[in-house]
Amino acid sequence: MTFNLITTIALVVLAAALAVAATVAVQRRMSRTRAKEIIADAEREADDIKRTRELEGREEAMKITTEAEKQAARRQSQADQRDAKLKQRELQLNQQQSENQRARNEVESARASLEARAAVLDARDAELEKMQAQAREQLEHISGLSSEEAKEKLVESLRDEAKTAAASYINDIMDEAKLTANKEAKRIVVQSIQRVATETAIENSVTVFHIDSDEIKGRIIGREGRNIRALEAATGIEIIVDDTPEAIVLSGFDPVRREIARLALHQLVADGRIHPARIEEVVAKVRKQIEEEIIETGKRTAIDLGIHGLHPDLIRLVGKMKYRSSYGQNLLQHSRETANLCAIMASELGLNPKKARRAGLLHDIGKVPDEEPELPHALLGMKLAEKYKEKPEICNAIGAHHDEIEQTSLLAPIVQVCDAISGARPGARREIVEAYIKRLNDLEQLALSYPGVIKTYAIQAGRELRVIVGADKIDDAETEKLSAEIARRIQDEMTYPGQVKITVIRETRSVSFAK
Repeated sequence: MTFNLITTIALVVLAAALAVAATVAVQRRMSRTRAKEIIADAEREADDIKRTRELEGREEAMKITTEAEKQAARRQSQADQRDAKLKQRELQLNQQQSENQRARNEVESARASLEARAAVLDARDAELEKMQAQAREQLEHISGLSSEEAKEKLVESLRDEAKTAAASYINDIMDEAKLTANKEAKRIVVQSIQRVATETAIENSVTVFHIDSDEIKGRIIGREGRNIRALEAATGIEIIVDDTPEAIVLSGFDPVRREIARLALHQLVADGRIHPARIEEVVAKVRKQIEEEIIETGKRTAIDLGIHGLHPDLIRLVGKMKYRSSYGQNLLQHSRETANLCAIMASELGLNPKKARRAGLLHDIGKVPDEEPELPHALLGMKLAEKYKEKPEICNAIGAHHDEIEQTSLLAPIVQVCDAISGARPGARREIVEAYIKRLNDLEQLALSYPGVIKTYAIQAGRELRVIVGADKIDDAETEKLSAEIARRIQDEMTYPGQVKITVIRETRSVSFAK
């Protein structure tokens, strides 16, 4: 039983294997057939592609051949055109050569003609030179002068004429420049003065202290004069008590001391207690108040003028100006006026008005130093400004406003001019009569020292000098030199406010009598 089963299974397996082998053989035959078909198809496609490529190659070759023929035809056409142009150019050159030949022939003929004319002209020139030599000999014989001498005389006359014409031209230019410059300068100065119009206060060396009754005079004098002596010792001021009703005179050259004495007297009289100890206490207190007021005045002045960054010691010196005067003009008022004038003039001239205002305010600080060295106030003020770190142009403007050092900045002449304007305007300062008369006499004597001057007159308070010269001693050209020389000597040798106008007068008078 078992054997039969195994045999059956083996037969089945054998049959399956045979079936598979038959299937594989069939598939192989089919694969070979399919491969042959694929190969045949591929060969047919290759033949088609080959025929297509051959056709495309023929078409491309035909196109290239056609294009080459077109290019060859185009190049042939261009070559033909160039040949035609070259032939035309050759014809033009031949024509130009023929024209040039004709021109050369004409030039040769013209040159020959010119050479003939030049020969004729040379002959004429020789003849003219001969005639000129004969004429020169005749002129020299007639005039008695050689040609060189005549030439020198002619040159000399022409030189004199040129000098006269040049002098006239120079005078015209100078007159025009002076007219324009004076007009512009006057406009700026007058405008500056009009914009800074201040009152004028004249001070002197005495202060009058008013009292309510003459009984107070006795209390001020004290027993055996001890109170007045203590007051004079504490203040350094002479106190004059005389018969003047309801007034006591305080005399002293220092305005600060006079102000301290006046305020101390005012407090003592108001308090009623007047004795030496109280006098010393009040004077010390008032001196401290004055010092504080000086600093406050300096600060207020700087603020009013818009000046910042001043050293505290400079502010104190500015405040001290309130109690100083120069020729009767209050120094602080003069400095404020000069500062404003400097700012206005600097603005008109296109400069920095703040620096100009600063230099104008500080230009006279050398008049109020704490010490009194032997230096002019301008140089002392410059040293103080340098000490307190002011800028170099401001220091130079302070030191040079009286020409004691060289002016190196544009601020210096502005400060100098504005200082003169403030000090020289009418009513600003007063002058001692003797000094005033002496200055006028010196002006007249200086002009009289020149030869040819007959009379001199100082007029307009010494601001104009009239000089009369002899018409037979000085000519018109020398009058201009004389006025310039006198002006130069006045600048170098004299001190004066403002400016001095020198007018030289030359006139001729002819007098006859009818009988």
